[in-house]
Amino acid sequence: MNRKPAAAELDKMKALVEQGMKDGAFGLSSGLFYVPGSFTPTDEVIELAKVAARFGGVYISHMRDEASGVVDSVRETIAIGERGGLPTQVTHHKIIGPANWGRSVDTLRLIDEARARGVDATLDQYPYTASSTSIQAALLPAWAQEGGRREVLKRLEDPATRARIKIETVRIISNERGGGDPKNVVIAACDWDPSLAGKSLADVTRLRGMAPTIENAAEAGLWIIKQGGCQGIFHAINEEDLERILRHPATMIGSDGEIPIFGRANPHPRSYGTFARVLAVYVRERKAITLADAVRKMTSFPAQRLGLADRGLLKAGMKADVVVFDPAKVRDVATFEKPHAYAEGFSYVIVNGQIVFENGAMTSARPGRVLYGNR
Repeated sequence: MNRKPAAAELDKMKALVEQGMKDGAFGLSSGLFYVPGSFTPTDEVIELAKVAARFGGVYISHMRDEASGVVDSVRETIAIGERGGLPTQVTHHKIIGPANWGRSVDTLRLIDEARARGVDATLDQYPYTASSTSIQAALLPAWAQEGGRREVLKRLEDPATRARIKIETVRIISNERGGGDPKNVVIAACDWDPSLAGKSLADVTRLRGMAPTIENAAEAGLWIIKQGGCQGIFHAINEEDLERILRHPATMIGSDGEIPIFGRANPHPRSYGTFARVLAVYVRERKAITLADAVRKMTSFPAQRLGLADRGLLKAGMKADVVVFDPAKVRDVATFEKPHAYAEGFSYVIVNGQIVFENGAMTSARPGRVLYGNR
């Protein structure tokens, strides 16, 4: 529900954060883009962040807006860390929508200014010009999602409200996650109709008997949501912004991915190729960053960020988590069209001192452990 919490409710949330930190959490994360998180005032997040700060935690946020409001969202993420008294991180930073391309200049300047005045502000990123989230989260305005699926359906059944929603969906396809063309929205997975995986919103619009205009694609999008929703991939990010963010010294690499079932649906290739793609495309081919810096952004930097003092470096006394690869051969194979493909060029993967991958296959070793914050 879109309202401020009562004092007792805020106290309960703070107690939950405290318990989570005592149980071994690394910090507080938020998804302010997603309902109901999108209704959360900044001051409320700051109060929760202060609790995590008492235990040495970090704040990591999927920001409120990565399109037209991206600059204000970075400013808010910095403010939460600054006023909450803890390190703060913009996660999977990107600039969405052609009208907003280039604004990474402004967002990175905000990060630099914050760091210059003593705020421990950092970022992470995946190396693709497409994002992934649910069709509903991406194509509906937040107000239309309030109250859960039952309320969403009621709004879509009311002609006047549906017309308002459609106006916003057209705008989002035109200027934000749709990148100005329905073909830029691709179905990744759809439980109620698996055959839609891999089809674009333009394809679905045609299947619905309509020309693939933005207006008609909005209709198709609302139909998808009414049927049960799907996971989507959204091609609306600019390569120049991607490289600018990647080169920034406060940026680390993260896939924002999942562990997909091999061969099922049409997931974002980031789940298979993120780290290999950085090494192959942005180090070897484009020379956007050095090999040493890429490895730092994947290993010691994030380990340090989370307070994992015994991981992230090849050093005596550290946990032996090691990946052996050939810099000349490593490459990502997964594509948006054929995402289920493992990266190449890796000889060994060692976890806690035991070999878990060699000769192109997994071994029977299972030495991984759940990691907890250092409290």
